[in-house]
Amino acid sequence: MDALQRVFGKNAAYWLILPAALWLGLFFVVPMMSLVSTSLSDPAGSPVTGYQFTGRVQNYSEVLADYWPYLVRSLVYAGIATVGCLILGYVLAYAIAFKAGRWKTVMLVLVIAPFFTSFLVRTLSWKLILADNGFVVEALQWLHVLGEDGRLLATPFAVIAGLTYNFLPFMILPLYASLEKIDPQLLEASRDLYASPWKGFWSVTWKLSIPGVVGGTLLTFIPASGDYINASLLGNPNTQMVGNKIQALFTTVGDYPQASALSVILMVLILAMVLVYVRRAGTEELL
Repeated sequence: MDALQRVFGKNAAYWLILPAALWLGLFFVVPMMSLVSTSLSDPAGSPVTGYQFTGRVQNYSEVLADYWPYLVRSLVYAGIATVGCLILGYVLAYAIAFKAGRWKTVMLVLVIAPFFTSFLVRTLSWKLILADNGFVVEALQWLHVLGEDGRLLATPFAVIAGLTYNFLPFMILPLYASLEKIDPQLLEASRDLYASPWKGFWSVTWKLSIPGVVGGTLLTFIPASGDYINASLLGNPNTQMVGNKIQALFTTVGDYPQASALSVILMVLILAMVLVYVRRAGTEELL
């Protein structure tokens, strides 16, 4: 740092963040401004002729009235998938951090291994697993969990299962990072103070892993809320999420103002939920 200060002077820190600032400005701020501007444009235009900015705020009320069920469904599906990821991910992250021993590296590689495969291919594999003539459905029918005509594919269960599977690594890695930092001597101290295993876990392990829990739930819930691939491939018209409607408005209908307005509403809604959640969790330093 001293060498950089000699080269750039007192403003060395600003020169260091300049590349990242330019990158964010070019690929985040500019597209965001364009999205907001389009959301306030007159929908009478077209993607070919363009849209005239008129400050038409009615676009927001119109899409909210038309598509609020999809917004609610997206948040519910994403919330259920996030809870499922938290339960499964915490158990696995705990096992890797405290019980894996020499197999820790291997298990971490297995956690990130799905990233080496396309998101689309991984979702399509669930379509095969949950197929009506697949072994899962046949086994559940044999156990009388499903009826003879019962199915899993094209149901809310399939969509939520796909979301849970695809975003599970995003939950495990932050949880592991927090759990791995916990000093085992703290757990020994809790036992020395006659704390039960459950009390020791709740008072020590869980409390110290809260930053990982918050980070993991955010990394899972936010992308799951806007996902449309799982609902397209594993669901049916009655399980479509808001991402499907945004995608259709952009590519099929060609109504860019309404698609942009719906996108802005989703972003603002998620941002408000995240702010409330982080404040309530007491981990404002994550923001």
